[in-house]
Amino acid sequence: MAQQKPRLAKPTLDKDLEKLSSVEDAARHTSRGLAGPGAALVFIILAAIFASSYVTGAPGSVIVIAAAALAGYMAMNIGANDVTNNIGAAVGARAMTMGFGLALAAVFEVAGAVLAGGSVAHTIASGITNGALVSSPNMLIWAMMAALLAAAVLINIATWVGAPISTTHSIVGAVMGAGIAAAGFGAVDWGMVAGITASWVVSPLLGAVIAAAFLLLVKETIIYREDKIAAAKTWVPVLIGIMSGAFSGYLALIGLGQMMTVSALTATAIAIVIGLFSWRALIPVIAAQAQGLENRNQSLRKLFRIPLILSAALMSFAHGANDVSNAIGPLAAIVSAVQDMATDSALHVPGVPLWELVIGGLGISLGLLLYGPKLVRLVGAEITKLNPMRAYCVSLSTALTVLVASWAGMPVSSTHIAVGAVFGVGLFREWYTRNSKRRYEYMRVRAGKVSAGEPEENETFERNDDEVKRRYLVRRSHMLSILAAWMITLPAAAGLAAIIATVMFSLFL
Repeated sequence: MAQQKPRLAKPTLDKDLEKLSSVEDAARHTSRGLAGPGAALVFIILAAIFASSYVTGAPGSVIVIAAAALAGYMAMNIGANDVTNNIGAAVGARAMTMGFGLALAAVFEVAGAVLAGGSVAHTIASGITNGALVSSPNMLIWAMMAALLAAAVLINIATWVGAPISTTHSIVGAVMGAGIAAAGFGAVDWGMVAGITASWVVSPLLGAVIAAAFLLLVKETIIYREDKIAAAKTWVPVLIGIMSGAFSGYLALIGLGQMMTVSALTATAIAIVIGLFSWRALIPVIAAQAQGLENRNQSLRKLFRIPLILSAALMSFAHGANDVSNAIGPLAAIVSAVQDMATDSALHVPGVPLWELVIGGLGISLGLLLYGPKLVRLVGAEITKLNPMRAYCVSLSTALTVLVASWAGMPVSSTHIAVGAVFGVGLFREWYTRNSKRRYEYMRVRAGKVSAGEPEENETFERNDDEVKRRYLVRRSHMLSILAAWMITLPAAAGLAAIIATVMFSLFL
């Protein structure tokens, strides 16, 4: 009988090691969940330290440092919630990966904020509240602190639940609430509030209509043509020229306009010149790219990939230049009030120091990197399915709508416009699928039932209209939840700011 081999393993030790491995795995999982909040806290502390290097020793430096920390917190929330509009469509269309899109947006957000960022402190501090707070600088300081905190908390909650809300409306509502808490309802410029309310309705609808119009153009001139590649070589340079012109005008009006006065006529001239130049220059480029491509939709995706990446970069730059003021506008008002306690009838803000713009730009980028992917997926993939052609229409519509609204002097939200454009694309696709004669003819030919141009009475291919009607391309649940979030943004921000301002006034005044 063979001698039994001794057991070398130690079951008790092995079980203990397995338990330790499980504990280590759980610890790693938990630490990953804490990495985001930890990085955010570190940035807020660094923002306060960065601000202290510029104001230490000056009167009211403690208040300015605290305000800089709040502005950094607000900027991170803007990045987490608002910048998704810039890359959501491109990521949803798989023209770029999530990581590349986040990195691209982060770089151009900082560039836009630092190079072309400006202050809307006059509008925030005196335009919305009729200058009622300026007569009391101390009250103005604490009202702006309350507005920053309230808007940041509200946007943080919205990002956590996955609702893309307007950061512009959040800060405007928060300033309204703080102003009411300080000086009553008479302190609010209700005309401006009415304009903002109108923009809730007009700008998303305009974005939806423009996006649908360009998608109709793409479908009619390229997608449902017998020779897609030949049609693309003709029309893609035209579409890219339109995009280049639109974004050039957008940057001239919104970005360059932060540093100098740019009229609508000047911005239009810049848009036309650059658009024509881009169209002419890209004709041979698109022709070269189209060489060897098969006559199918997948080939068209390749021709729209570069325009989408360019549009995401330019939109991020413009967003950094414009919306950074939602975070640093109140900070600029606080710094100005601390430095000058004069009781002028209007707040005088000579300009925004570079250190404030740096805090805003870096905060927006960090917020996007830490918490942006959730809403990028919502805007880019979960409302309706996007490909590069549809995503191009969304991006172009967003830029054109902002331009039109800026020319009209209407305060708008890029969030509302971008989401409205995504819904417009999806709803148009539903209508076009059911009603387009060109698509119907194209599908008949492709199905092999008839030849192109054959009379319709000979056809044997039939549409299943009941099946088509059941194919909804837009998720209605997301539409209702987003509309609800839009409706409550301003009143929720105003109510929260009023409560926080009342507490601050009782503690510090």
